[in-house]
Amino acid sequence: MATYTSVGFELLPGWRQDDFSETWPAFLGSCKVLSGRAQAWRQVCERARTVDRADDLAIRHFFERDFSAYQIRDDDRRPDGVVTGYFEPEISGSRHYGAPNIYPVYAQPQDMLFADARKLPKGEGIVAARVAGRSVVVQAGLSTRDMGRAGLYALDLSRITRDTLDRKVRLRVEGKRLLPYYTRKEIETKGAPNAKVIAFVNNASALYEMQIQGSGRIRLDSGEVIRIAYAEQNGQPFRPTLAQAASGKPRSPVKVRGSSLELELDDDDEDEALQPAAGSSADVSVVRTRGFTLALPKVNGAVAVPGRRPAQRVTGSGIEDPSYVFFKEASAPGGGPVGALGVPLSPGRSIAVDPRSTPLGYPVFVSTRAPGSGAPMRRLTIAQDTGGAIRGAVRADYFFGNGQQAATQARRMKERGQLWVLLPRDLAVAQAASTAVRTRGGAVGDDLPECLVADENSCVND
Repeated sequence: MATYTSVGFELLPGWRQDDFSETWPAFLGSCKVLSGRAQAWRQVCERARTVDRADDLAIRHFFERDFSAYQIRDDDRRPDGVVTGYFEPEISGSRHYGAPNIYPVYAQPQDMLFADARKLPKGEGIVAARVAGRSVVVQAGLSTRDMGRAGLYALDLSRITRDTLDRKVRLRVEGKRLLPYYTRKEIETKGAPNAKVIAFVNNASALYEMQIQGSGRIRLDSGEVIRIAYAEQNGQPFRPTLAQAASGKPRSPVKVRGSSLELELDDDDEDEALQPAAGSSADVSVVRTRGFTLALPKVNGAVAVPGRRPAQRVTGSGIEDPSYVFFKEASAPGGGPVGALGVPLSPGRSIAVDPRSTPLGYPVFVSTRAPGSGAPMRRLTIAQDTGGAIRGAVRADYFFGNGQQAATQARRMKERGQLWVLLPRDLAVAQAASTAVRTRGGAVGDDLPECLVADENSCVND
């Protein structure tokens, strides 16, 4: 659950000291999307076009005049949460299969089907369903005795994962059954015959980190750079292999909720030397990404690729996380990577959020500390992306950009922080008559609205 409390802008720490002109391009990017969804946003964005983008004071007055600030708190009404960072990684690769480039970067599979988790019957029984294009629709009133009919498939509700950010269940057909889409191990050892291969890269662990980051670049032998962006996910829960501290506890404190992991801030979780825990395999390296400290295999076997027979025995990457990300090739190499909102991300001003509690596209003021120095980092950002590791009400992930400096900052970023979401004053929100709004912000809860804003494109609602 999440609680939103209306506050004055004077209560936002560092509000008057921020350089709002740095946020303005990212905000105008959101306007291109949001102005087509709600009348309140259309009016706000029309007024934004009259503001001098170089006038910092005029931009601040615009936000103070047209928006209201709400502090976000979690289900315990605590204001503090976790702020991490991410970046756009780069891997060496090729358009063609051949050592050392043996790890395929897959596009979205053509055989992936989707069901709306909100429309599936509760419980764990077997139901009849039809496939309409790429959609799976449960046929109410039909029993298992009707499964023999043409066009009907059996869907076992006990095997599906419902708690996804977008409430979509990813499925595939096998005979007369609808099954969860393949796990990472199945994809890596058996291949994905219904998915186009965008390129082949030389490092499975680096590809996995790119999947967690959600975008990246592949530098080919010719010098050409392919930019790839998130296209889809296999619907399996995010279960990374976390590195262990000497005490045996995960170095990244987490809370398991449903099918996801939520990162928690541990006051003792200092930026210790990244190395495998005592007794671990020498073939494991440790890396921090999006706030998680992962144990990744150094030595990888060949991966199955449809139509090709690797010279080595097929063993997969050795990464045990069942989730798997599919990419799409970006249309242009310039600018920032495209986030979940569909607009290019702005380094230092775009953030990834949990869309169940923070609506996509909206301005969010973040108060935290800079990685390494611990200096106050207080700035207006725009919620333009999501991520499988970004779960929880008071949770933000700074996009630092690309390059080595961005990678270093992102990997070191794991700080306590507070968030304030800015809502257009004319926008209808849940329980609008109250200065304190409470929502479920998740898959379960009591009789509370699911989202702060009743807009499926901003936050998936029941």
